[in-house]
Amino acid sequence: MKRPFIITVASEKGGVGKTTIATNLAVYLKALHEDLPVTVASFDNHFSVDQMFALGPRPESSVAGLLEDGSTADLAVLGQYGVQYMASSRRLQPPSHAPAWLRKRLHSSSLTGILILDTRPILDWFTEAALLAADLVLVPVKDRAALINASALRQVLDDVDCTDRLWLLPSLVDARARLNAEVRVHEFLAYAARERDYQVLDFYISKSPKVEGLASGFSSCIRPVLTHARNTAVHGQFKQLAEFVLSRFELKPDGENNLQAGLIQDSLTEIPAFHRRHLVLECPLCCCHSLSDTGHFYFDLRSRRRGFLHPACFEQVFDGLNPDDADGHNNLLALTIDGPGLVEPECRLIAHYCDLDGDLVDSEEVELNGQESLASSLEMMTGRSLDTAYRELILVNQYAGYVEAQLADDAYRRFALQRRQVARALRDAGLF
Repeated sequence: MKRPFIITVASEKGGVGKTTIATNLAVYLKALHEDLPVTVASFDNHFSVDQMFALGPRPESSVAGLLEDGSTADLAVLGQYGVQYMASSRRLQPPSHAPAWLRKRLHSSSLTGILILDTRPILDWFTEAALLAADLVLVPVKDRAALINASALRQVLDDVDCTDRLWLLPSLVDARARLNAEVRVHEFLAYAARERDYQVLDFYISKSPKVEGLASGFSSCIRPVLTHARNTAVHGQFKQLAEFVLSRFELKPDGENNLQAGLIQDSLTEIPAFHRRHLVLECPLCCCHSLSDTGHFYFDLRSRRRGFLHPACFEQVFDGLNPDDADGHNNLLALTIDGPGLVEPECRLIAHYCDLDGDLVDSEEVELNGQESLASSLEMMTGRSLDTAYRELILVNQYAGYVEAQLADDAYRRFALQRRQVARALRDAGLF
């Protein structure tokens, strides 16, 4: 039986947008993948889930049935926008089981696809159970207090060695707000979170009066951003969030591929946790698993994202970028991107060829117009649109080695020395 991929949206601080994120994420996931079952449930008692997704009379079952030992077959009902939901309950009572029981309960349920759990603004039995059940935890933070409160959530996951599932999401951020002339609020939140060794998403959810208005007014219904606020920045931000979630979710139609994905995940446990941070499981071009057999290792300096290109995908993307005087078998390819506005209206991409000591061999400017595969792969490597690029440096190993060997501790240290030498050589030459 296929188990659901569980996403928990949690924060001990109220008013950070947990329910807005949980409900709208469900709508965007369904919009991006119509055939993907998406279910949302809330352990809070404000009934926002019901107000957005309810169709017809209130169902007889509710989320309370999830905490009992009976069947789960009829707990989720089809709602608006094709999203399944569990009706909320005003008085939930924690069962006698330990919080870890919920994960086993959900894995043995009839639910498939993606399940999103909205939690209370308190670390009680329900929130702890949702954290332990999650494959991915999204923690909205809008200020320093929310960031500090996130440590209690991380401790729950740290006790079971699963902190790599937790991601902070700057939320309800006023894009105009600054701490001083140079630092914006969302930039400070991201910097402060990384200083505390959190994983932080590279985008944020903006504060928007129009979006806030979707949950108020004369109607008892709550409208999603997708249908009623498409002209706001929040629309694009929720699309980014849904795409990030889908990149973590295994969209594999058959059991054999699901088994292979599970084996890959199991093999990651042998890699030190520090090396697994920011490791992307999919090839930037074909978006299929890239952690088996051989691949071309890549590393983005700014986001610290790292992963592998399939050999065939590498040839397709970087065909023609290897000059005759550079030994492509043993060289490092360094790609620098100057974002729009720095040098000209469009991005400028320059390919630099370096030997394994990190010394510069040659450089050439690469035309991005008409090279959609290259542009989309660069966006996947950096985790951001090229329209928002500033000064980027991506290193790609032109030698396709075994994935396990390239993720080993000694190989990681060797590559760290190489990337520092490459960055130094480019700076000395005035190229980065």
